[in-house]
Amino acid sequence: MITPMTTNPPGFRFEHRGAVPQVHPTAYVAPTAVLVGDVRVGPRARVMYGAVLDAEGSRIEVGEAAVVCENAVLRASAAAGADQPVVLGDHVFVGPHATLLGCTVERACYLASSVHVLQQAVVGTGSVVAVAALVHARTVLPAEYFVPPYTMAVGDPVRLLAPGDPGVPQVLGRLGFAGTAFGVDASWTDRVARHERIAEVRSAEFAAHLDDRPTTG
Repeated sequence: MITPMTTNPPGFRFEHRGAVPQVHPTAYVAPTAVLVGDVRVGPRARVMYGAVLDAEGSRIEVGEAAVVCENAVLRASAAAGADQPVVLGDHVFVGPHATLLGCTVERACYLASSVHVLQQAVVGTGSVVAVAALVHARTVLPAEYFVPPYTMAVGDPVRLLAPGDPGVPQVLGRLGFAGTAFGVDASWTDRVARHERIAEVRSAEFAAHLDDRPTTG
């Protein structure tokens, strides 16, 4: 006979930089989900198996009845010298294997499996980001916008680029992504130096995890 579970299992929760995850009593966090630092999970929200919500030096907010599916990664940051929280509005759906980095997703959006939304991007109310699409850094999607599968949304006003579009390298070179995401000002063409500096920034940021402490709060 299987005994029904009567309490919400805590998942793996860690105090980080002095902040402890906060989960509403009506929310569900799966036993294998990981919450690190200043993570706030709202009423009736669901954080499913294998999801990782890591606030780093910022915060993560999951709105009411929002759903974060299996193996999704939400990571906030302050590494670039600017606060980059991850904020999910109410009734947001985040599909399996999605990655959200320092971005805002307004209410009632649908983010499908394997999508990526990068630093300082804003996904407008009611928008859809379809399977494996990318919303690049500092991009702003207007309300009820649709990003087709496997495409890249860039800029404000937004522009859509398809895989293999010959303009992609030029557009990416102008974005200044390393500066936005990591505070690294390096030439787009000097990839080795840029990647070394990015790794150093992340290594220094992640060093704070040496002091993490598990909590059941």
